[in-house]
Amino acid sequence: MLSLGRNRVPVEIRTLMMVDSLEMTQADRVSIAKNVVKAKEDKIIITHGTDAMVKTAQLLAREVKDKTIVLVGAMIPYKFGSSDGLFNFGAALAFSQTLPTGVYIAMNGQYFTHDNCRKNTKTGYFETLR
Repeated sequence: MLSLGRNRVPVEIRTLMMVDSLEMTQADRVSIAKNVVKAKEDKIIITHGTDAMVKTAQLLAREVKDKTIVLVGAMIPYKFGSSDGLFNFGAALAFSQTLPTGVYIAMNGQYFTHDNCRKNTKTGYFETLR
């Protein structure tokens, strides 16, 4: 994905788990938070399934301070040619560099704060709550 987008930003990649977000447990989310706290980087992007992304973002906001964290996913899986994943990842990369400390979700060309968004399963977009 990074090479397809012609990325020039230095990136450290770590794979913690490959879990469908519908099957993600609270223990999985805690593991993500612990790894984020341990990371030396202060700007972190987490690729995540969209079904449980908000739950993970909320836990990260409670557990992690002094880092900019952006969760990103795709409504259309990346393995399909028409996925929104590459676009969303590019947006997340930009948001991680420009947003202040906090936890965000990057989807559909927008960023959302962890406490003011939801996945609208009818429209297929993320949206603000208020």
